[in-house]
Amino acid sequence: MALADPASCAKGSEDSNPFPDIIELNVGGQVYITRHPTLVSVPGSLLWEMFTQKNARSLARDSKGRFFVDRDGFLFRYILDYMRDQQLVLPEHFPERGRLQREAEYFMLPELVKLLVPKLSQQNSLGDDPCQSDPEEPSPGADAARGLSPAAAALPGAASTEGRRAGFITIGYRGSYTLGRDSQTDAKFRRVARIMVCGKTSLAKEVFGDTLNESRDPDRPPERYTSRYYLKFTFLEQAFDKLADAGFHMVACNSTGTCAFAHEQTDDRIWTSYTEYVFYRE
Repeated sequence: MALADPASCAKGSEDSNPFPDIIELNVGGQVYITRHPTLVSVPGSLLWEMFTQKNARSLARDSKGRFFVDRDGFLFRYILDYMRDQQLVLPEHFPERGRLQREAEYFMLPELVKLLVPKLSQQNSLGDDPCQSDPEEPSPGADAARGLSPAAAALPGAASTEGRRAGFITIGYRGSYTLGRDSQTDAKFRRVARIMVCGKTSLAKEVFGDTLNESRDPDRPPERYTSRYYLKFTFLEQAFDKLADAGFHMVACNSTGTCAFAHEQTDDRIWTSYTEYVFYRE
């Protein structure tokens, strides 16, 4: 007669649960550590289905053995918070309620979807436009702009300039180019890896709209400052055009640079620079 596995004898009734009490998750590249009861706290949800099955080997894992879920890693923290106590707590001026609702639908959390839908409908007139400034604190002169007569409002720039906020926006970028013999630059003259945006959140969203990448600082309120936004494009002049269209003017700039030889056998040199441009709107 075959002998029983000593490990299985020690576990006893725990064999019915193939998952450990502490579980590591990799959600879209973001690592979360939580308890197994938290993941199965909402019966019928996707996480409940995943972590109540008998065969844990059927679930996808990353290279380090963590359970992998191919969803938005930043928004999953709100999903996990809800799984802990079935309550929705979001930061003020949360800009991604619509995306969070989509995540709640994917993870099959109908009660969370209900909590998100009413607030989403209330904010449609305020929060759908990513270029809009903070609606709770009207800018100086906004009331005067609303009171303009139809004839005055028809004048070019009459109402558009009155409601604009003054402020600074700083554009920074790292670029490089190769300088060869006879001061001839190669075809890849300027390589711009990323254009950074620093300033007040509301101004940055107003100017750059959907071209602004907020993934590194997603919950920043409109009246707070950030230096972690960057643009989805790499054409510096495109950023300048958007700032000019919004009424900003360059008031200062600075740059630092380093030089290194591209090849020991040639005179080609690679220049790498970091440059910042400061824009202001009255």
